[in-house]
Amino acid sequence: MKQLESYFGSLVFDDKVMKSRLSSDVYKSLKRTISDGKELDLSVANSVAQAMKDWAIEQGATHYTHWFQPMTGVTAEKHDSFISPDADGRVIMEFKGKELVKGEPDASSFPSGGLRATCEARGYTAWDPTSYAFIKDKCLCIPTAFCSYGGQALDKKTPLLRSMQAINKQALRVLKLFGNENVTSVKTTVGPEQEYFLVDKEMYDKRKDLIYTGRTLFGASAPKGQELEDHYFGVIKPRVQAFMNDLNEELWKLGILAKTEHNEVAPAQHELAPIFATTNIAADHNQITMEIMQKVAKKHGLVCLLHEKPFKGVNGSGKHNNWSISTNTGVNLLEPGDTPIENAQFLLFLTAVIKAVDEYQDLLRISVASAGNDFRLGANEAPPAIISIFVGDELQAVLDAIETGKPLTSKKDGSLKIGADVLPKLPKDSTDRNRTSPFAFTGNKFEFRALGSSESISCANIMLNTAVAEELKEFADILEKSKNFKEDLHELVKKTIVEHKRIIFNGNGYDDSWVKEATKRGLLNLKSTPEALPYYLHDKNKQLFISHAVYSEDEILARYEIAQEHYQKIVNIEALTELDMLNKDLLPAISKYTKYLAEAITVKKGLNAEILYENSQLIDITKGLTEAYSLKLELEKVLSNKPTTSVEEISIYYKDKVLPLMDEIRTIIDGIEAKVDKSFWPYPSYGDLLFGVR
Repeated sequence: MKQLESYFGSLVFDDKVMKSRLSSDVYKSLKRTISDGKELDLSVANSVAQAMKDWAIEQGATHYTHWFQPMTGVTAEKHDSFISPDADGRVIMEFKGKELVKGEPDASSFPSGGLRATCEARGYTAWDPTSYAFIKDKCLCIPTAFCSYGGQALDKKTPLLRSMQAINKQALRVLKLFGNENVTSVKTTVGPEQEYFLVDKEMYDKRKDLIYTGRTLFGASAPKGQELEDHYFGVIKPRVQAFMNDLNEELWKLGILAKTEHNEVAPAQHELAPIFATTNIAADHNQITMEIMQKVAKKHGLVCLLHEKPFKGVNGSGKHNNWSISTNTGVNLLEPGDTPIENAQFLLFLTAVIKAVDEYQDLLRISVASAGNDFRLGANEAPPAIISIFVGDELQAVLDAIETGKPLTSKKDGSLKIGADVLPKLPKDSTDRNRTSPFAFTGNKFEFRALGSSESISCANIMLNTAVAEELKEFADILEKSKNFKEDLHELVKKTIVEHKRIIFNGNGYDDSWVKEATKRGLLNLKSTPEALPYYLHDKNKQLFISHAVYSEDEILARYEIAQEHYQKIVNIEALTELDMLNKDLLPAISKYTKYLAEAITVKKGLNAEILYENSQLIDITKGLTEAYSLKLELEKVLSNKPTTSVEEISIYYKDKVLPLMDEIRTIIDGIEAKVDKSFWPYPSYGDLLFGVR
């Protein structure tokens, strides 16, 4: 095997490559564009394009694409070859600055939420020079933003970049108050842990539900699940390890810092965790990671399932969004520090996050809302749908001391005064981790654990960045007018703790008592996507995005419409798939088995043999078959009578009418599966799927 250092990032047009292939002036101009957002001169763009093309061709590339992230939740690409005709009727390899900087894909076929009419096809992709170009399948992929002819964002990257600008602007204001004149930029960073399932492709191909929906709509539990807790961190099976080895190599070639791999809790479930990267790059890398996972799996005769709940009765998959905020001078602003000024700065940023999560808990819930994640949130595998913050015992003691004015046990000489006293040393692992908390402080970062495994991380980080930017703005507005900075800082932090401590919960988020306690505190418990989405349009949320230029009002409405329609389409596809499986496979198979039992009873009666087993089975299964058929007819009726009024009512209808019927049918069919001869059952079982990869 090649040495990792020799091929890591070999398919990335990164800083090292740019420095070696661009002139000093062009390189400096490009770096100014990357660091300061300066517009790129066309002559500089032409030089970069030439160097990028030459490098890509040397790596075997024949095409280029503007790689973007429309509001479908997956990536999009349109490939163009480098070839252009010359005067002799032959071809030359050509790529110019204007092709690098801007593309024009058809915008009418992507979700727009009403921003575009079908006839309005023009859309633009604009190069994001902060995210390096890379080569995938012999194609030079140029990360880009995607917008309409009128300039509205049609993707997930553009508002993410805007939210990063917003938090940068407000954080710089706050840092200057602490004398940090040398800090010129602040960026959020993310390390998204990715959970996934691996199943045998031959078995996958026999499951219509997995093919069409990504999850099993039927399936009786296997005799063994995850109850022995022997899969978590267990020995990785050879076939899975071979997949992981190839996956790592492909990701490392693309400069993706895949770091940790292990078995997860459920059988056939695994996890990959990367090292932190700047948020927009982390979002790009996570999208690439999901795509490469699925491609590499097929090479090993496997299928990678990214759905949040592919199997009932075992843990589903999430995506833990480890979020932090750092300066260009290398200071993590969520690191407590050792000196009074560092402590004070840390506490101000900490309380800004606490206030943001409390005031915009609805937006954070919306950011993880999806039809798939609704099956996962709140179960004993994922945080509840109630948003709360875990800070741990030591940090909680500090916050309590500030609020009450009482001394910490380690500071007997008086009350804790921000900016005057030094906090007790808070090591990185100052407290136990709380896996039941949706938003946990883990030493120098927050782990947002509620994200679904199949979703882009962009939405969650847009919400988080913008909400924290708003609180930092409020803090800066107050403190910039201060006559006594230390005193006013102390009072501001104390006031924030008092007013927003309800969002802090350090206990067991799975316990039913927390639901009651959260209700008393006035926290939201938005259990489903249709319940959460209307909060998108609340005035305070619209004002948040508009005031920080992250979304226009039209863009907010568009995303709301798209989220509602996406939920409805997902549930509708699942219902139609369930009906297809019932009509064409399951009901006929069960009927065939009842015929087999009836014939066995007839034969045994002729022999005067005991028929207790066959008779009991026939009665139970026939009863279940009749009930399932009746409910199937009801499901068909419910689907044909869905309302055509508002998007809110349609989504609620799917949640309240369609999903419960589907679950009723499943319960009956799963019960029958547990009784039917395996040779009659048309699909691989849960046992086959969960334990079939060896």
